[in-house]
Amino acid sequence: QLVESGGGLVQAGGSLRLSCAASGRAFSNYAMGWFRQTPGEEREFVSGISRKGDTTYYADNVKGRFAISRDNAMNTVYLQMNRVKPEDRAVYYCAATLSDGRIEAEAYDYWGQGTRVLVSS
Repeated sequence: QLVESGGGLVQAGGSLRLSCAASGRAFSNYAMGWFRQTPGEEREFVSGISRKGDTTYYADNVKGRFAISRDNAMNTVYLQMNRVKPEDRAVYYCAATLSDGRIEAEAYDYWGQGTRVLVSS
């Protein structure tokens, strides 16, 4: 089970940190990803992190602004969102996959319920 938290209203240019707590399975066996979705749009890859946490990857539109990290002892993955833009407004989902380096949503087996991020300009 994956449970996201940390969403809310943030001012453009501000920062927000999302968390995703995992339970029920060996967290360190799974690479983790963050995706986001807006109404009428497909789910979009945002960032991913390898099982060991030694490799991270980002969509071009968040690279340099967002940072993903994980704490395998706490079974938690984070997404630090900096210099937030209005176009970052979305529901953010964390997801788990057994394979490192995957950016397609179809590769992820487990999903959280999402946390909403709103951006005021």
